[in-house]
Amino acid sequence: MTPLPSAGRAGRAAVAAVLCAGLSAGLTACGEDPDAGTNGIGKLSAEEIEEKARTAVDGAEAVRLSGTLVSKGGTYKLNMRLKQEGASGSVTSKDNTFELLRIGDALFLKADAGFWSGAGGDGGEPGKADAEAAKKLGDKYVKVPQNDPSYKRFRGFTDMDQLLDGLLGMQGELSKGDRTQVGGVKTIKVLASEGAGGVLDVALIGQPYPLQFARAAGAGVLLLGEWDKDFPLAEPAKGDTLDYGRQLPTSSGG
Repeated sequence: MTPLPSAGRAGRAAVAAVLCAGLSAGLTACGEDPDAGTNGIGKLSAEEIEEKARTAVDGAEAVRLSGTLVSKGGTYKLNMRLKQEGASGSVTSKDNTFELLRIGDALFLKADAGFWSGAGGDGGEPGKADAEAAKKLGDKYVKVPQNDPSYKRFRGFTDMDQLLDGLLGMQGELSKGDRTQVGGVKTIKVLASEGAGGVLDVALIGQPYPLQFARAAGAGVLLLGEWDKDFPLAEPAKGDTLDYGRQLPTSSGG
């Protein structure tokens, strides 16, 4: 019997090509480049990726920040659109939801009467004067005086640089994690202290913006999107605005 001829190099290559075609596109055994079509940061070290993300944030013109923030003062749900010139959005605490609007240094706060009434502030019932003031302030855009003690605190929710710098801190040695997706965009994870010090998802497509951040010690999860997407800012109508003209009630703050 005549033996069959052994497969040559070309035949083996053809077989390999067929096998590769049947494998998942995510596998690299057949020479697939996981960084093809990306911004290339997946090839960098964890420290370099985090630095690239920081640089992208520093150069950004606008962002939408949403999610949960846990601090010593309680738990807050944020939904803010931010840019250098100002911000708009809402903050929800355990007891209240209030809207914030900042245009330059002009800061407006809008909340219902319960926010202003003082109920829950010291545990007592609001007095008649407090109730009247709360009724007047409720559901109006109240201009926060810049010399009011609460101005700096409320403004902190609307200051893009301050807010991002304060919320995106990583604690501990950095390492690279899995490639995944956030909002349909390919990302790569950067972990601090193996995740205990924060987990940052950085975009592999376009600018290396952070798209999600799980803060250290379970202090909240934030989503970041609409990077560099401008949005309009305009002062509320005069009929919806109240200039309190002096220090706000001390019970405000939610």
